[in-house]
Amino acid sequence: MLHQAFPKPTAQNKRLPHQRWEFYQQQPEIAQNLVKTISISPIIAQLLINRGITSPETAQEFLDPESLILPPPLEEFPDLAVSLELLQQAIASQAKISICGDYDADGMTSTALLLRSLRSLGGQVDYAIPSRMHDGYGINNRIVEECHTVGVELIITVDNGISAYEPIARARELGVNVIVTDHHDLPPKLPPANAILNPKLIPESSPYRGLAGVGVAYILAISLAQQLDKIKGLVQPMLALFTLGTIADLAPLTGVNRRWVKRGLKYLPHSQLPGIKALIQVAGLQTTEYRQQEIIEQISPPSPPPPQSLKPEDIGFRLGPRINAIGRIGDPEIVISLLTTDNMAVALENAVQCELTNTNRQQMCEQIEQEAIAYAEKEFVSSLLQDRVLVIVQPNWHHGVIGIVASRLVERYGVPVFIGTYEGEEQIRGSARGIPEFNVFAALQYSHDLLGKFGGHKAAGGFSLPAKNLLTWRSRLCEFANQCLQPQHLKPLLKIDAQIHFHQINHQLYQQLNSLHPCGVENRDPLFYTSHVRVLEQRIVGKGHIKLTLSQTVNDQQYQIKAIAWRWREYFPLPSLMDIAYKLRENNFNGSTTIELELLGIRPANDLSGDTTVRQNYQSSC
Repeated sequence: MLHQAFPKPTAQNKRLPHQRWEFYQQQPEIAQNLVKTISISPIIAQLLINRGITSPETAQEFLDPESLILPPPLEEFPDLAVSLELLQQAIASQAKISICGDYDADGMTSTALLLRSLRSLGGQVDYAIPSRMHDGYGINNRIVEECHTVGVELIITVDNGISAYEPIARARELGVNVIVTDHHDLPPKLPPANAILNPKLIPESSPYRGLAGVGVAYILAISLAQQLDKIKGLVQPMLALFTLGTIADLAPLTGVNRRWVKRGLKYLPHSQLPGIKALIQVAGLQTTEYRQQEIIEQISPPSPPPPQSLKPEDIGFRLGPRINAIGRIGDPEIVISLLTTDNMAVALENAVQCELTNTNRQQMCEQIEQEAIAYAEKEFVSSLLQDRVLVIVQPNWHHGVIGIVASRLVERYGVPVFIGTYEGEEQIRGSARGIPEFNVFAALQYSHDLLGKFGGHKAAGGFSLPAKNLLTWRSRLCEFANQCLQPQHLKPLLKIDAQIHFHQINHQLYQQLNSLHPCGVENRDPLFYTSHVRVLEQRIVGKGHIKLTLSQTVNDQQYQIKAIAWRWREYFPLPSLMDIAYKLRENNFNGSTTIELELLGIRPANDLSGDTTVRQNYQSSC
């Protein structure tokens, strides 16, 4: 019944997250072959199998990405040679070059990367980033006309441009050369640029296929430096920006992304770029506690020692949001200044501005999320099984943060979410987030005749539309969703790798799991399951998190472990006995290191409802 599938929160039923759990099928024969052939533990072997890695050769490449044999980028990207020729000519003639970026972390790190590299290679280069508030995403006619007015002869788009047919056609009419560097899905008609670099144009088997916008910019910058024989001293600064942008943009950590990010995470804490050092300080990622107020009061404080290495979550949850916050509700020039300045005082001022803006962004997200939940519960929750998509549009929301709210609503309701706000009375702009079985970009294409601008990829997208089309558009999205989704899909999905018990959780296991790092998109953190866990203590900490002490009895012996459940206030208190799904995390406090659990799923002990086995050829899109 509907009220069972999507219950409204009450004192009785709000206690547990609404989820579906899928368990990977254990394959002991294949696992044993990997254990014997490449000398890994059985748990690592099974985790590799769960990620589709079943042969010793592919397993070895995955565990040691430096062993991956990379084809030269010039062989993979058909227009790279033309792009390099255009850039060499522009640098040699001192022609004006303009980089057209974007206001998210990927776009801003891409812009900074090309600015730094082209300037160091002798280019006369500036940049333009469209206003999120006034222009929306990507290069536009205004930017093109302004570039032409000031004498720009070459425009390079980064993290945008693949769908910008009209502005790029206008640039070519004006005699301005254009290189498009982008990674978004391809439109039916490509823009008439002089050259297009996009990993979606190369074979799916290519190790470069998963590059984000900053990855394409990195390829272009490094290839140009090699041709000009000026590569010395350029790689590590560019790799730091590549790593920051790749992880913040949730690019897949496979292929070259895995190889270069693994390097970059080691280099990043020791980067000599003032902006990177300032971000790490403000985010509190040093080994010594360092408070933001000290930075505000003393612009050039002594730098505390950096961490030896960073993990993707340090960027995804600490550094990336501080950059993205500026692009969402602030001025992107702050981030470009942060990442291109060589002055530490300027970098610290910019980093503190990022910190303050991020705090403001968090407050806005909380308010909009609560308003969106209240509206959804009132208007749409009872019909979600029929609609299979949630479309929410309200006035007076900041469109710079509604994408974050969309992600949280996906976590809550388990359906694709399209969320928007009004610009004036006649126009709507918004963001979309999907679930594994739903392709956001395909949904936008399916309803393109009702939209203005739109773009994105399988998991996320952005759009605009006339307000008069809203009801028709909602119906069209429901039609598309019903073609893709079955009722069983409409719960947030947890794909569980393996069952372990508390007595198996120790530093040795955690170190073994490190061989899978860096984890992220398409190489997620291992997710474990433990049954019959008892809650000994639980309390609310911070902004609605639950801190717990858990225990499990194995062979008449009790084992205890600490756990955290982020943003689970509404489920407090948790049941005293439950099954749990979780990631392992390392907690360093007061010189002591412990292994703790990060809870992602709970259910009543021995509740097998909704369990399925994950097939190796998992169908994830319609």
